[in-house]
Amino acid sequence: MPVATVATRPFEGQKPGTSGLRKKVKTFQQPHYLENFVQSIFDILEGFEGKTLVLGGDGRFHNREAIQTILKMAAANGFGRVLVGQGGILSTPAASCVIRKHAAFGGIILSASHNPGGPDEDFGIKYNATNGGPAPEKLTEAIFARSREITAYRIAEAGPVDLDALGTRALDGMAVEVIDPVADYAELMETLFDFDAIRDLFAGSFRMCFDGMHAVTGPYAHAILEGRLGAPAGTVINGTPLPDFGGGHPDPNLVHAHDLVAAVDAPDGPDFGAASDGDGDRNMVIGKTFFVTPSDSLAVIAANAALAPGYAGALAGIARSMPTSQAPDRVAKALEIPCYETPTGWKFFGNLLDAGRATLCGEESFGTGSAHVREKDGLWAVLFWLNILAKRRQSVAEIVQDHWRTFGRNYYSRHDYEGVDSDAADGVMVHLRGRLSGLSGTRLGRYEVAFADDFAYTDPVDGSITRNQGVRIGFTDGSRIVYRLSGTGTEGATLRVYVERFEPDPDRHDQPTQQALADLITIANDTAEIAARTGRDKPTVIT
Repeated sequence: MPVATVATRPFEGQKPGTSGLRKKVKTFQQPHYLENFVQSIFDILEGFEGKTLVLGGDGRFHNREAIQTILKMAAANGFGRVLVGQGGILSTPAASCVIRKHAAFGGIILSASHNPGGPDEDFGIKYNATNGGPAPEKLTEAIFARSREITAYRIAEAGPVDLDALGTRALDGMAVEVIDPVADYAELMETLFDFDAIRDLFAGSFRMCFDGMHAVTGPYAHAILEGRLGAPAGTVINGTPLPDFGGGHPDPNLVHAHDLVAAVDAPDGPDFGAASDGDGDRNMVIGKTFFVTPSDSLAVIAANAALAPGYAGALAGIARSMPTSQAPDRVAKALEIPCYETPTGWKFFGNLLDAGRATLCGEESFGTGSAHVREKDGLWAVLFWLNILAKRRQSVAEIVQDHWRTFGRNYYSRHDYEGVDSDAADGVMVHLRGRLSGLSGTRLGRYEVAFADDFAYTDPVDGSITRNQGVRIGFTDGSRIVYRLSGTGTEGATLRVYVERFEPDPDRHDQPTQQALADLITIANDTAEIAARTGRDKPTVIT
């Protein structure tokens, strides 16, 4: 088949974020837009001729069309084989699993994570490297620089590939293998967790509800929970991926997964609830009238890791993103292993995992994972909780409350101000950075400031330094306030404010979270002048 070299203009627009390029679908539908970015990826990569590329996405609107384009471009640029998920489906952690298992050169994942989908909503693309993890910053910088100068791309003049039938077919001399998107991932999970114990749990009176949110993890949950583990049919709800996620927002939190929360909290509802997001890398776990914060979830998993066969040996270490609460630090101290504090972004965990310095890692933004892949993994976290529940035979609340009695409780909450005017959001951060030098040693309300800084991270593996990762205000009693801007949205900016207070006294562990943090929340808002600078008198989402 002939290969066309198509003239195009240099890529224009905002620099891609740490999770790749995310824009509105209509932006990606512009002539040559997707092709520009894909060719920029291929132009920067070296030595992939004849090698294997993994390709798939979360099934959102424009997923299939983009895959057809990328397949033709991969063939024109010299890849030898592409492994693509059936129907174009491949969760982000499953893509990492497939890259690693099949020793692929890398992979292209199509997703805008937990952002809404549909013709007027969001789409995204990112490249994952040979280790299965997000491309390192040096590579993403090079891709973006290339996209600003590119003038042509290569694409095979070929018809569409059947993405629904399993098997291998040829495309301009390149093999396209349509694979079961679940099989490799499910086999990996079975090596990590005690599936027999979880089967026994489901064989009793235990019931759970998993909300796939009409996103990518539905097929995985059906196959693993209802298939391999024997959970009753109907355990998985909203399990069919839809291009618009059924009109919902596939972000597993108390606001957007409200139907799941209501189901579990009902008197005759299930014992355990869980949800995952658009591309399958985030998770939420809840018990009866009991929400487990992502920070506590990581800490509980670490404290109970030996209950899972894949983690029965000593943990090498724990890693958490800087805004995540310090609950995992207390477990690491008890286990006498290191706990690393990194910037937000899974690629920072990748170095620690590859070097064998960490086994478990997590972010407060509902992302938890381990060395089994190089992405956060929503269903993995749910299976870990099922393994713990199967072994301990306690409720979710009892397990977490036991944890607090042992390690103390870190009251913790994140306040998101979404869609804030970008200039106003930047103004908040400029204002805060201007106050840093004068805060140390002062008092804010009843709290004495121990330190105030703009977080910088020196990677212990490669020595690289990452600066300006968020403003931290730490108090002498261990409490903290953190401010940062998120790059996961496509409209305006999201200002995130994190508030944390440590409570060692078990008699004070039953306070409502927002009540326990009320004075710190007021201090956080007043110090940053949020209302005056953004016009917002309350957050969009509180978790």
